Amino acid sequence: MNPETYDVVVVGGGPAGATAATDLARRGRRVALLDRAGRIKPCGGAIPPRLVRDFAIPDHLIVARIAGARMVAPSERAVDMPIEGGFVGMVDREHFDEWLRERAADAGAERLTGTFDTLTREACGLFRVDFRDRAGATVAIRTRCVIGADGANSAVAREAFPDGERAPFVFAYHEIVRSPPAREGAFDASRCDVYYQGRLSPDFYAWIFPHGETTSVGTGSAHKGFSLKGSVADLRAAAGLAGAETIRREGAPIPLHPLRRWDDGQGVLLVGDAAGVVAPASGEGIYYAMACARMGADAVETFLETGDARALREARRRFMKAHGRVFWILGLLQGVWYRNDWLRERFVSLCRDPDIQRLTWDAYMNKELVRSQPMAHVRILFKDLAHLLGLAGPWGRRA
Repeated sequence: MNPETYDVVVVGGGPAGATAATDLARRGRRVALLDRAGRIKPCGGAIPPRLVRDFAIPDHLIVARIAGARMVAPSERAVDMPIEGGFVGMVDREHFDEWLRERAADAGAERLTGTFDTLTREACGLFRVDFRDRAGATVAIRTRCVIGADGANSAVAREAFPDGERAPFVFAYHEIVRSPPAREGAFDASRCDVYYQGRLSPDFYAWIFPHGETTSVGTGSAHKGFSLKGSVADLRAAAGLAGAETIRREGAPIPLHPLRRWDDGQGVLLVGDAAGVVAPASGEGIYYAMACARMGADAVETFLETGDARALREARRRFMKAHGRVFWILGLLQGVWYRNDWLRERFVSLCRDPDIQRLTWDAYMNKELVRSQPMAHVRILFKDLAHLLGLAGPWGRRA
């Protein structure tokens, strides 16, 4: 029997893959969405209001509305950053991702369950995708275009770009625990806690993100040999969550910067974590994955209409035009402030500043740099320089 032939095969059913599949299926394309069974990505689960608006996310998927964040310094001193006039939505990836996949199916995409194996360019110009189904049998399908949305260690990228760039990554690990009562001990169900402490992460941060009935407790690091599980155990103990019921444990790599090329010039395009679109410093990926996938779907549609594979380059060009400056600034922030506890202490103390709080939340909620307050940016620049040069100590003390 000849393999089934599709316009597009999307490998990976997370937010990026499901979004690309939905958008292309709605345009009348024959789409296959291939995803592994039972895969849940470790993720804090935070989504900004712009994602809710742009991607029509229903209220029932938002399991908590966070009113602010608490930043915790190496000295254990903390800074509260309340959100004025808004909230951060929290989702449970187990249910959020499945809803997105079901939306893709409702739009007309065909869901396939299995593990991607190989990708072959055939003489006829089509791609052959081989995957293993649940029983371990090899299944072959053909397609005009392949979208790789299969994570930071993308198997599609390894097949399509055997000598291509490999982005550095942080390895993230978290434990989903049963949430205690709303304000039991140090736990606050309406607040995200972010720990900037070298003992919990030497180069990233650790977190406690409430999801209503459950809570994500996690950390990340690119340092080999650093015990992520040990760090999470220490964090749970410090936060009074050591005795909370553990529901599941998950780990996965998170890329540190976008790849320089997302397409192979023939018909393969990477999106989401596979393309490296996770914001530095914050590790935020859901919004950027879905925005990247939407731009990718637009580029693939043009490719399918014209047959010109150069159209696939538009996905990266549009994404970097929209978000590249934010990624550069966040990368600089991480490179400067996350290097040691001396700098982390100063970084957290800076977060008390009203200008920093306002501009941070405005940029996060709307996914745009705030250009209307130039003097606030100038004030922040001078405060940053004073702390970096040791002219000012943390918490208002002279260095």
